[in-house]
Amino acid sequence: MKHDNLMKLVLTGVFAALSYVVFTFLQIKITLPGGDATSIHLGNAVCVLGALILGGFYGGLGGAIGMTIGDLLDPVYVVYAPKTFLLKFCIGLITGLIAHKFGKINQKTDKANILKWVIAAAAGGLLFNVIFDPLVGYFYKLLILGKPAAELVLVYNIASSSINAFTSAIVSTVVYMALRPALLKSGILINSRQDGHPVDNQAERDVL
Repeated sequence: MKHDNLMKLVLTGVFAALSYVVFTFLQIKITLPGGDATSIHLGNAVCVLGALILGGFYGGLGGAIGMTIGDLLDPVYVVYAPKTFLLKFCIGLITGLIAHKFGKINQKTDKANILKWVIAAAAGGLLFNVIFDPLVGYFYKLLILGKPAAELVLVYNIASSSINAFTSAIVSTVVYMALRPALLKSGILINSRQDGHPVDNQAERDVL
């Protein structure tokens, strides 16, 4: 158990670093009215991938920390750092809830069934972000920029959030399914417990 927790903590740091790099250096920033900006990026894909591998809490935490650091180091985004941490953490929690609590993907060996739940989990977490990221941003900008500017920026934020969600869902799903055999063999995918006993994924290892 201690080894499992230590591994999760280490990998949380890895995903935090990865999300920071992807969000900061692989983004297309779009300047908006009032000195604001939005961006097209794959940071959310890292958050979803972390949740699929580590579970919602650790995966969401890694993604949230990485992208929050990215905000704090960017003069345009720095004011949104608290919002970023909360929303990205929620992406991870929702993705992990669907994938591991409902889908129990670490207890399954049927690749088609696993894929179905991975897609559902990624879609659920990212749909949350599509709705609440622009919404929270709108009310913040409403207080700071005023109603006309907030409404204009809202359109751009909805568009960028939707594009990010679509691309992140595809990337995170493809990468997870591609990495899953190696993760199983390496023991990084920590099996869920059922009735106090670890679930044996040897059958899936043999198939893959």
